[in-house]
Amino acid sequence: MHIHKGDTVKVLTGDDRGKSGKVLKCLPEAEKVLVQGVNLVWKHLKRSADYPHGARIQKETPVHSSKLMLICANCNKPTRVNYQVSAEGKKNRICKKCKQAV
Repeated sequence: MHIHKGDTVKVLTGDDRGKSGKVLKCLPEAEKVLVQGVNLVWKHLKRSADYPHGARIQKETPVHSSKLMLICANCNKPTRVNYQVSAEGKKNRICKKCKQAV
């Protein structure tokens, strides 16, 4: 996946279009990503010791990675990702706009 945990991303499509947030969790087998403050849904909870009257809480749900674009830390712009293999065989992500390592 072109997005990793801790990256800042921008949403391209959907109800949250234009919002940006930090990646909390990556789910590579489903090609989905959990982004802070994006794709919020209401979760209804039954009564319990923690919630004696029940509760309605908002939580994030995963977004497909194709709907997100990485924001480069150097140029602060949404960018596509290019890959470069180093001499040691390590794969590095490169910003297509500023040509710097992400």
